[in-house]
This record gives sequence, structure tokens and C-alpha cells, in this order.
Amino acid sequence: MRLTYDPRYNVAYIHLRDKSAEVETLRISDELNVDVAPDGTVYGLELLNANHQLAIGPQGELIVVNESSGARTAIKLPA
Repeated sequence: MRLTYDPRYNVAYIHLRDKSAEVETLRISDELNVDVAPDGTVYGLELLNANHQLAIGPQGELIVVNESSGARTAIKLPA
């Protein structure tokens, strides 16, 4: 899995797998698009208004939490 973020447009993309097939983009809401292959495989999630969707903290950081261990990692996102 890979997360990319474009601060110019405030858009994030969560890549769940590499696109090896043609995908259809489903608009779920004003802030979420999902790329799905014909067999139902989800390839990625596009988050519009990403700062809000990812609940980025006041320091411009994305906080990743491992729920089983409680370990936290802060990733500084460019403004």
C-alpha cells in the first residue's frame, strides 16, 4: 500500500495495488472516488479535500497508528 499527496490540489490517493487492469472510477461522494476493476477488485481511493479526510493535525502531519502495538508515526506533509 502506498499513499501519495498533492498539496497543490489537496488530494491524496491510497494505492492498494498496482493497476494491472482497466479500472472504473466510482464517485462515492464529493470527497471520495474509488477505482474498481470489472471483477470488483479495489485498486485505490482518491481523497478530495485530503487535509480534512485524513484529519491532518495542526502541525500539517499525518499520524499513522498501529492499533495492535499503539506505535505512532507522524509524517510531515508539505504545505
